[in-house]
Amino acid sequence: PATRPRDRAERLFTRVSTLGGQGKTDSVLFFAPMAISSYEMLAPLNIDQRYDMGRIAEVAGALPLARAQADTILQKSPDHLLGLILAARVAYLDGDSAAKKRYEVHLLAAAKTEAGRKLPEYELHQSDLTNALAGARRSAGAQR
Repeated sequence: PATRPRDRAERLFTRVSTLGGQGKTDSVLFFAPMAISSYEMLAPLNIDQRYDMGRIAEVAGALPLARAQADTILQKSPDHLLGLILAARVAYLDGDSAAKKRYEVHLLAAAKTEAGRKLPEYELHQSDLTNALAGARRSAGAQR
């Protein structure tokens, strides 16, 4: 049976994420363009798809694309946890510690209210949320 474009994009996201977690940079760089183009074919993208494409771009080193996804998420929903996480990651990779701190402070401030919204993308990316919140709390504690 023909693969639905969304299923293909999600499978490629999982593959790139797994390879990135395993430190297989060559494979990430091979699959990331396919994954990004799969997401581009889904336009218009919802917030979850923008986050996925931003994470793919992040691990592939395509920071302008990752930043654009974070910016678009935050334009649509300024307190969206996944947008804040992606923006903080891009700032970190860009070496912009002031921006990273601002995004992490915003993330911590928005977390309780946003988590209560029980958005499907929050459930799909629960481990990203847990890790980012723990990291933001550590950073905030270290800066006191």
